[in-house]
Amino acid sequence: MTKAYAIGQLNVKNPEGYLAYSREVPPTLAPFGGRFLVRGGDPKVMDGQPTGPRNVVIEFPDMASAQGWYQSAAYQAILQGRLDNATGYLVMVEGYAG
Repeated sequence: MTKAYAIGQLNVKNPEGYLAYSREVPPTLAPFGGRFLVRGGDPKVMDGQPTGPRNVVIEFPDMASAQGWYQSAAYQAILQGRLDNATGYLVMVEGYAG
């Protein structure tokens, strides 16, 4: 079974609103075995054009768990908090099994 990762790069437009959203995320991860590997940080851009300065990487046991988290009622109930207060993207990717 290959681990999966939710990877986001965001530009926070409303810090207070985003903070309220971000406080609600951790309890939504537990039922799916998710855990933060990166949450914020101070990025050093080596090349290319980033979407925003906030980076998030969440590890899941597998892709089904990652997608289950995103589609869960608990996460969907708070998702608008991210969409309203930040721009950017979130992708799901399987880890390297090599």
